[in-house]
Amino acid sequence: MAFRRLCERAVGRRGPRHPGLLTRLQDRALVSSAAARGRCEALVYRKHGEPLRVIQLETLQSAELRDSDIRAQILAAPINPSDINMVQGTYPILPDLPAIGGNEGVGQVMDVGSKVTNLKPGDWVIPSDAGLGTWRTEAVGNMNGFIKVPNNIPLLCAATLGVNPCTAYRMLSDFETLKPGDSVIQNAANSGVGQATIQIAKAMGLKTINVIRNRPDLQQLTDSLMSLGADYVITEEALRKPEMKELFKKVPRPRLALNGVGGKSATEILRHLEKGGTIVTYGGMAKQPITVPVSALIFNNVKICGFWVTQWKLDHGHDLLQEMITQLCNLIQAGMLRAPVCNKVNFQDYQTALKAATTPFISSKQILIM
Repeated sequence: MAFRRLCERAVGRRGPRHPGLLTRLQDRALVSSAAARGRCEALVYRKHGEPLRVIQLETLQSAELRDSDIRAQILAAPINPSDINMVQGTYPILPDLPAIGGNEGVGQVMDVGSKVTNLKPGDWVIPSDAGLGTWRTEAVGNMNGFIKVPNNIPLLCAATLGVNPCTAYRMLSDFETLKPGDSVIQNAANSGVGQATIQIAKAMGLKTINVIRNRPDLQQLTDSLMSLGADYVITEEALRKPEMKELFKKVPRPRLALNGVGGKSATEILRHLEKGGTIVTYGGMAKQPITVPVSALIFNNVKICGFWVTQWKLDHGHDLLQEMITQLCNLIQAGMLRAPVCNKVNFQDYQTALKAATTPFISSKQILIM
């Protein structure tokens, strides 16, 4: 409740930005999309494999609008690691083939069915669950498959809202009772989840210890994370050095560790947890298992958990998801939550975006702009 009041007070101070301009842009988009009614361009894959080999841009017939459906023009959609895994066929849930790529994005409502009362043309919406197929210019689906978001937030914030910020928000809220001044340690700090964690934790009054891999642009990346509100940015190698003892003279040992990497990186952040603390794994970019020291279990009583935001959405339903999205939008409107570092790519240049999304050490999230 305290966090919610913080968001609401912040929004009240700052208010929406450039609503008139956004309205004009929205109207223009509706006119443009109406001209293309009856057809839809989409990135389709008919078999699993490497995205650059199996994804093709195709023109499809638009779906029929039923009574409880909405038709939305997709404005922007990111390329997430889970999207790539789904195309490769390695993700836990897979759509029937042929399929349209993408699970996240933002669209603008163009038409609504006769039984739709909660949405109207001009509204912005994001998918409420995975599987919509957002790498397309237009989507039709049941109204309950979408969540309304304010159309006066930045486009890139809206396009990247449904996965990474939700993951960060839930992990910070659900696994440990944290209070202002407490600390959180995370690896993959430059990922979309990592950047969201830094900002949401800052809004909650928490300190963040952010671990990244050593790289040629280390200082540039460090400065970028610090500008988001990171308190400490260190490399994976530094986790094993005596300097960590000095760090914990300035900030309390974390009760919560967030792991998006796996392997040795996860083991090292686990070693720095406070007794009774929790490590939550939401990703495994290293594709290596986590080794847990026996001493951490016996003497420190460390708890080991996993989190998958897709499952959380399935378990908790539309209303709780809408409530969380509202809280996150409040932070965006207050200037306390920005989109991750993004690279906007024209939808027709999707191959450029796919190549960048599968290249190591590229921190920018690729966003397809329709």
